[in-house]
Amino acid sequence: MRAVVCETYGPPEVLRVQEVPLRPAKRGQVQVKVAAAAVNFPDVLICANKYQVSLPTPFTPGSEFAGVVTEVGEAVTGLVVGDRVFGSTITGAFSEYVTVAAEALRPVPEGVALTAAAGFWVAHATAYHALRSVAEVQPGDKVVVLGAAGGVGLAAVELAVALGAEVIAAASSPEKLALCRERGATHTIDYSVTDLRDGIREFAPDGADVVLDPVGGPLAERALRATKWGGRFITLGFASGEIPRIPLNLVLLKGPIIKGFEIRTFAQYAPREAARDERELLELLASGKVAPHISAEYPLERAAEALRFVADRKATGKVLIIA
Repeated sequence: MRAVVCETYGPPEVLRVQEVPLRPAKRGQVQVKVAAAAVNFPDVLICANKYQVSLPTPFTPGSEFAGVVTEVGEAVTGLVVGDRVFGSTITGAFSEYVTVAAEALRPVPEGVALTAAAGFWVAHATAYHALRSVAEVQPGDKVVVLGAAGGVGLAAVELAVALGAEVIAAASSPEKLALCRERGATHTIDYSVTDLRDGIREFAPDGADVVLDPVGGPLAERALRATKWGGRFITLGFASGEIPRIPLNLVLLKGPIIKGFEIRTFAQYAPREAARDERELLELLASGKVAPHISAEYPLERAAEALRFVADRKATGKVLIIA
């Protein structure tokens, strides 16, 4: 089968499409013919060996996919050949076939396209867990989303709206902010021309109840300064490439609740909340109330271009690789 291979750490341009052996489904595993795989920013970091987890080369990147079951290993129940499924894995999705543990897969709801399912779970689960369980967003809360046109950011905009929040979307261009308004944002801030703290204060004079930050860098402190006393600040990642250094005197004076969220370990430490959130999220997908915005699609042989597009922060919503 054809697969994208990272033989040496580096930028997206190091990736090559090669013929690799097809992995059969062993006990507890399922083999899937990939219809589409989504590019997430951590895929870029993993290839550059800048992610929280370092993987030995060579490997096939790609953490999110959807397709059709082609083989079921021993001891697997509830899945048969021909089932439409979507799933996530640390690596392996940028290929014609992927073999994963059965528990990594979920059925694609009837009426949902495989391309939509491929770009749904990682961003939406990250955003929903962060909003629902970590920030504990309530109806009427004023929620600021940084990097609001990115994969996680745009998912957070529409999910916060679904939870009854008033969303203040912050992004770097008028085009990105127009998309955020389409997804339900009440207010928008172009932080390329407006100071973020001042912009938030315009729409939330008493301060924001919640800030979701997948960007990091200097924007983090400006957003934290615009929270209300005791507001919740949730850090989700550092797409800017810069880990912010928050002055603790600011924390002392404003009394914010600062939390971090990391999707790989959330179910381990909060299994009840994770199970509840997943049920609710799948219901939202099946009902059509939420769906990923797909901004670009690339064939497998142009996977490096797809990762470069995401790395340069040109993408809005999700970018897919079509296998």
